[in-house]
Amino acid sequence: MAKKMPPEYYQCLEEIQALDFVLVELNLYLDTHPNDFDAIQQFNETAQMSMQLKVEFEKKFHPLMNFGRSYSNYPWNIDDSPWPWQV
Repeated sequence: MAKKMPPEYYQCLEEIQALDFVLVELNLYLDTHPNDFDAIQQFNETAQMSMQLKVEFEKKFHPLMNFGRSYSNYPWNIDDSPWPWQV
């Protein structure tokens, strides 16, 4: 059974997922509207928010990715579950 995390964990993870969903949608839109300045600006702002939230999440809980895409706290916490797809 997966380790039970505090409510803040789930709230933060949901915010990350929402921002990343917006990024996917903006990316698809910009593929067909590459000159939409406002959409590009929104994409860049959302990407920055997503990156900041991920850094905060990893400082509080554990890495979101493996294989050198995230840092580990001491002691090694790469395998400290649950992984995002387990919640």
